[in-house]
Amino acid sequence: MHLAHRATSAGAARPAGRRPLLQWRHDLADSAPVGQRLEGWLREQDRTAWRSVTLINNAGVIAGIVPLSQADASDLARALRVGLEAPMVISAAFLRATEGWPAERKLLNISSGLGRRAMASQAAYCAAKAGMDHFTRCVALEEAQKADGAKVCSLAPGVIDTDMQVQLRSADAATFPDRDSFARLKSEGQLTSPEEAARRVLAHLARPDFGAQPVADVRD
Repeated sequence: MHLAHRATSAGAARPAGRRPLLQWRHDLADSAPVGQRLEGWLREQDRTAWRSVTLINNAGVIAGIVPLSQADASDLARALRVGLEAPMVISAAFLRATEGWPAERKLLNISSGLGRRAMASQAAYCAAKAGMDHFTRCVALEEAQKADGAKVCSLAPGVIDTDMQVQLRSADAATFPDRDSFARLKSEGQLTSPEEAARRVLAHLARPDFGAQPVADVRD
């Protein structure tokens, strides 16, 4: 979660541009405790001290790269808990705790093109991202009914050169018919670096029309 602090007499004592960093480590397959912790922490804050407050959900895992008929039940459950249940639980806590804050509130869910395009042997990941897109649409409708509702967006960040791509390129072609297409993305230099992807995501977050399209793509 990214928080931007309004300048105050206390904040002015800090070096320019620096903000305190607080990190929690938690397994998002068990999301209820982290949602409770986030909500509790937010309720302890001085709501008038923040210029903006943004939640970015960017977690996901790939279940075994096999057809659904061969999938392990616990593997599927974990993928859906991390990729869909956790963002919903944490988003609910964030929106509830910051309701009525004078700060600008934003909710950014990092989605995927696979939430909008089906792929064999990727049922869990595709389902989690499709669910993320659709629950974001629902939240956008809910927040639009409020005078100071949060701006929300589920954003596909493009194809990024991460360990997930390594997993896909290394899968068994017998169970993953799209393996070679992922190998070509790498060999033909079509993958975006994580640094460039982050710049594009943050640029989208900073757009004045952020949230106008609740489901978007950085390449649009």
